[in-house]
Amino acid sequence: MKKRNFAVIFDMDGVIVNNNLYHKKAWKLFCKRHNLNISQKELNLNIYGKLNSNILMHLFGKKLANKQIFKYAEEKEGIYRNIYKKYIALTKGLANFLKLLDDYGIKCAIATSAPQKNIKLILTKTGIKKYFKTIVDASQVSRGKPHPEIYLKTAKEMNFNPSKCIVFEDSISGIKAAKTAGMKVIALSTTHSKKELKADLTIRDFTQINIKALDSIYNPIKHP
Repeated sequence: MKKRNFAVIFDMDGVIVNNNLYHKKAWKLFCKRHNLNISQKELNLNIYGKLNSNILMHLFGKKLANKQIFKYAEEKEGIYRNIYKKYIALTKGLANFLKLLDDYGIKCAIATSAPQKNIKLILTKTGIKKYFKTIVDASQVSRGKPHPEIYLKTAKEMNFNPSKCIVFEDSISGIKAAKTAGMKVIALSTTHSKKELKADLTIRDFTQINIKALDSIYNPIKHP
């Protein structure tokens, strides 16, 4: 079996699990509690894939103290976990795909804007923690997507050059972050339409990806 010299990095929300419907419900309940309005356009442009600190300051329209951000973020994520915990399931095909990557000795990591409690809940419920030696979360970065910080930090922790990383993303801001970091990107159309996603490849779920496809994205054939 030929050894691959690239690494694979997964975003979590909308990628490892198709959970954005539950985040959407949680944000809407949170906004209702605090008399805030939120539209689908705002969800798409200013919420999906971003840090809670940035989202909350956008929603409230002002700078918030760190203590207030923490309180609001805990409230919203508590709503989300309570809604979602009964429905947690891996995105279709991911369990087999992770085993395939492991069989080929391809290193995998998670880079997510989600807080640690959410990550722990999902990894515990799905039993896939064994595949990820590197996990970078919201608490380890100061700048959210579309800034490339989280992907650059993940690549560094994996001891891989960013150009040798393939990222699975679902959000527009996440794709921009990975591209700015110099990485190849495969988008999942769980959150946005294929037309909106400007990636190297767009798939519906993990039944549509294999090692051959990863090889072709990492090292595309150049035609004269």
